[in-house]
Amino acid sequence: MDDNHLGEFLRARRARLRPQDVNMASHGVRRVAGLRREEVAVLAGVNADYYTRLEQGRERHPSPQVLDALGRALLLDPDARAHLHRLAGVSPDGRGSLHVTERVSPALRQLMDGYAHTPAFVMNRTLDLLAANALADALYAPFTAVDNLARMTFLDPAGRPFYRDWDRAAQAAVANLRQASGFDPEHPRLRHLVDTLTEHSAEFRRLWAQHTVRGKTQDAKQLLHPDVGPLSLTYQSFDVRDAPGQQLVIYHAEPGSPSAQALTLLGTLHASEQRAPSGSAGQ
Repeated sequence: MDDNHLGEFLRARRARLRPQDVNMASHGVRRVAGLRREEVAVLAGVNADYYTRLEQGRERHPSPQVLDALGRALLLDPDARAHLHRLAGVSPDGRGSLHVTERVSPALRQLMDGYAHTPAFVMNRTLDLLAANALADALYAPFTAVDNLARMTFLDPAGRPFYRDWDRAAQAAVANLRQASGFDPEHPRLRHLVDTLTEHSAEFRRLWAQHTVRGKTQDAKQLLHPDVGPLSLTYQSFDVRDAPGQQLVIYHAEPGSPSAQALTLLGTLHASEQRAPSGSAGQ
């Protein structure tokens, strides 16, 4: 990874905007896509040379006011603005806190196990799965290893058939990892994961270069499980207060819907497999 994370982010987001996106007239032949540096500087109300130094990494400590102005100029959404501040080291939630603990408390595990009819799991900012209840285990059973949602999406053979809208799932996973990079861009776990995905997945390389940033809050999931068929689920995610960086994610199916019935069947099948003697499959 380039250590000029702030400049890299600014360049990528500038390249995604056209003059008409920001109500600016276009003059002359454009050799590259996106806004010119001078145009971003005008929109943000900063000196063009100063903005150039930011992109080139020769200036790395802009004020919160400058960052706010750049966020407005580049039309950043709230997640991307927070990411911009973290990259500059001025975010109130701080940096260097990508991982605090990998241990999931017994109380949280007990809480997840209490959700017998809905999948629940805990993950960290780099999308490592730290703990899961029985139905989440059953949901992700098609994967060869249930370890990291980004790796599972891009590199596991089960990823594409499992996510009915694979493109959307892939974009979300990359945007989540980009948000994680704002907390600690040089964290060894993040570097290793991104290096692995970059090496083995052209789709990941393309999406990673876009610098889209998004955190997990709530969304819809369209899945296809080989044992029970299509699943239309929503999820909610919750920060774990006593373990910063951990999130509890709970999936939900509309009561009485085919997806709810499929989840019930999935839980029954999984429980039956768990109870079956180890040698019964060959009898």
